[in-house]
Amino acid sequence: MSGEKNIVKLLKQMNPILNLGEYVFVTVINLDKVKRTDTLFEFKEEEGITLVLEKNKADILKLPYNYTSSWITLKIHSSLEAVGLTAAFSTALTKHNISCNVVAGFYHDHIFVDTKDAKKAIEVLHHLTQN
Repeated sequence: MSGEKNIVKLLKQMNPILNLGEYVFVTVINLDKVKRTDTLFEFKEEEGITLVLEKNKADILKLPYNYTSSWITLKIHSSLEAVGLTAAFSTALTKHNISCNVVAGFYHDHIFVDTKDAKKAIEVLHHLTQN
């Protein structure tokens, strides 16, 4: 299963879903205090390990953050080789002054937007599916 590559199908069938909860991006030097089951994902960078996890879990672990986001999943199985999907939705969000942080999983694209912009972002993404 390699996923959809056709940009027209991707846009028409992306079916954006707003996941429950608030999420934060944090950075740690090591994972000693963090259970892998508590994280949504991690990415190793030269300066440290970036983690995304639920805000309440970060609070319990006393991990500092400065950005609270909502998590949107595009339910279409997009190919990692697909061209234009990220550009299309990020451009649409930009027109409404909504920043987005994107993570591509094997099956789906995931978009993190400022919590205050979540409902508007869903509206923008749904409108994009209708064009």
